[in-house]
Amino acid sequence: MRFELFIAARYLRAKRRQAVIGVITAISVLGVAAGVASLIIALAITNGMRRDLQARLLGSTAHVELMRIAGDGIRDWRPLLARLKAQSHVVAVAPGFYGQVLVSRGPRSGGALIKGIVPADETTVSDLLQTVREGTTSPLSQRSIPGTLPPLVLGSDLAQTLGARPGDSILVTSPQGELTPFGLQPRFVRYQLAAIFHSGFYQYDSSYGFVRMSDAQRLFSNPDVITVLSFKIDDLYNAPAIAHQLEAAAGPGYQTTNWMEQNRELFRALRLEQVVTFIVIALIVCVAALNILIALTMLVMEKTRDIAVLMSFGVQPAQVRRIFLAQGLLISVTGTIIGLVIGYTLSWAGGHYHFIPLSAEVYSLDALPFAPRAIDGVLVTAVSLVTALLATLYPSSAAARILPAEALRYE
Repeated sequence: MRFELFIAARYLRAKRRQAVIGVITAISVLGVAAGVASLIIALAITNGMRRDLQARLLGSTAHVELMRIAGDGIRDWRPLLARLKAQSHVVAVAPGFYGQVLVSRGPRSGGALIKGIVPADETTVSDLLQTVREGTTSPLSQRSIPGTLPPLVLGSDLAQTLGARPGDSILVTSPQGELTPFGLQPRFVRYQLAAIFHSGFYQYDSSYGFVRMSDAQRLFSNPDVITVLSFKIDDLYNAPAIAHQLEAAAGPGYQTTNWMEQNRELFRALRLEQVVTFIVIALIVCVAALNILIALTMLVMEKTRDIAVLMSFGVQPAQVRRIFLAQGLLISVTGTIIGLVIGYTLSWAGGHYHFIPLSAEVYSLDALPFAPRAIDGVLVTAVSLVTALLATLYPSSAAARILPAEALRYE
């Protein structure tokens, strides 16, 4: 062990006449540990929120969607689908028909966004139908049978609002009804609830529903018309460029939107939250650094005679400076290691056991996610050590400026 590090370790282990210095040193170690652990946990939470929201968004929606600008739907969509499916970067395409309706069961009702789908195509671009918890989606793939109710799949929160279970009859009211001598009358159609899905994403679980494409076209009186083509692509983060490519291939009168554009504000807010959280919680490390500054300053005052004796034996001022720099770094390293162990342990436990529930209505997630990353530990360790190093500069310089003759004059 180097001479300076040996002396620094001895100073930390030695019993002091002033117990308050030892208490401040212990508080410094605990302060660094608390700051590092808090930073690791906070970064794990923000990373987990971003990861889970992105995963659920991408699993619940298409990467790119193509629509008509005029809003009257896409006619002769089959040749267009076949042409765009052959474009580069396109993995899968699914037609869809969106419509806003009112769903009700007895006195209970709620608004819903119904999507008419071809199940075999829809499952290639979205995972919502794969999150079914009750019932089965197989009726969506079957042809309609005269005398039976068409099938309907609803989100879990919407089904709970209606108090409905698979097999129940659901009344669907379309505002785009029929024109009669008494004016425009809404169209009423009864469906049978075939399945209930639960994506864990409140936006979809509380307002989404699926029916067969033919049933949706019949409900909204638009035979053989779709409102959207949904695409799954091979490069998520190149979605804007691929969307522009698909829009150009579709020709005039079409426009696209992509998952990054639809959720830009959400992910921007998450990034800002991560930065602000890091800055705020890093103040804990700064407070711990002040404790290190105080502890080392008091230690220099207590060890003035010892420093003078060492310097009279030939120890250089630069070596004295390195003694106290090493002591401050030892305090910081000890606290950082303890904080990393605590932070990563709690983050792993939170991510594995999901013991902190959230309100899905507010956060769109039903449990607080944790996603600790190794790079965060490296960043937090660097911040902790640099902060501690800055805190040791003054006391180490003060120790190096001690004059042996002056310090030993009255001994």
